[in-house]
Amino acid sequence: MPATPKPPLAAAPAPAEAATAAQSGVIAGPEYNELGVSAEQATAALKAFRLSCSSVQRRTDASGLTQAGEWTESCAAATGWPDRDASNFFSRYFGTVQVGAGTAFVTGYYEPEIAGSRTRAPGYDVPIYRRPPDLVEIDLGEFADDLKGRRIRGRVDGQKFVRYHDRAAIEAGALAGRGLEIAWAADAAEFFFLQIQGSGRLRLPDGQIMRIGYDTQNGRDYVGIGKLLLDRGELQRGQASMQGILDYLRADPVRGAAVMNENPSWVFFRELTGPGPLGALGVPVTGRASVAADPKYVPLGAPVFLSLDRAEPNGLWIAQDTGGAIKGANRFDSFWGAGDQARAIAGGMAARGSALILLPRASVARLTAAR
Repeated sequence: MPATPKPPLAAAPAPAEAATAAQSGVIAGPEYNELGVSAEQATAALKAFRLSCSSVQRRTDASGLTQAGEWTESCAAATGWPDRDASNFFSRYFGTVQVGAGTAFVTGYYEPEIAGSRTRAPGYDVPIYRRPPDLVEIDLGEFADDLKGRRIRGRVDGQKFVRYHDRAAIEAGALAGRGLEIAWAADAAEFFFLQIQGSGRLRLPDGQIMRIGYDTQNGRDYVGIGKLLLDRGELQRGQASMQGILDYLRADPVRGAAVMNENPSWVFFRELTGPGPLGALGVPVTGRASVAADPKYVPLGAPVFLSLDRAEPNGLWIAQDTGGAIKGANRFDSFWGAGDQARAIAGGMAARGSALILLPRASVARLTAAR
């Protein structure tokens, strides 16, 4: 549904070398009560925020916007704050800031459900792998101060540390025969999109559901095949939705496999047995309340206000997840839950407008005083 977004606040251009929110420039925004958030949205956001608090207070904020202890007051208050009074909670404990130009772009994701089996069987021959034991993640900040916050993944090959197998190598059998399969999918193209979503449900042959969630990734950059196909003229505008790409991949399986291999990223999964799916904070994400963001530009756990040219994602969200394609300032991926409606909204989501981040008032005061 179309909507008219609020324009971003007037701001100086972000420096070309900016790599975090703090480096991009921050200006104070309007008070929460001026945003027009509905009581229903505020209640859902408070519930999601409350789940994040234990993780938020332990994490080092890579965005540079918050410091240790600045979440303590709001998290303590959230514990016993009545859900029905959520609007007053956000109004009391948070101010708003705009990062950089404030121009937002928002996509959508959901929890897909595809056919799968715990064991390999006729019709179920697409392996779903767990984290391989030879996949090593290195914190480069341990070696140099100017590399803090940067991590790389790879494997040891003899005396060298090399990049981990890419999608093409894994599809060709680089991990076969090692007992890493936790399940098998029926459709390679549907599993490809489940990897993009980062979690999902497997509908087993006996009708039961097995839920799987993101464990780690092979360290290769994500490449969006929809853009590739558009740039080549193999898809037209309006065909690059998830369903349009699925149709393209299935029309010629050999061609489809080659296109999928142009995205070298591969996601490894683990079985989930509790509520979920789990986001990057290790807590369940909530449909219409959780967004993925780049932690260099948004403190994970922070509330985010979106005003976009699509009505569905407008309002208050909590940044509880990350994504391989979600990079940069004011770039978000909205989570819509599971089911056909969630799939329809998420699959066609590409909204533009403005974004504000809600921060503890102590953080806003410190940032604006420094400015």
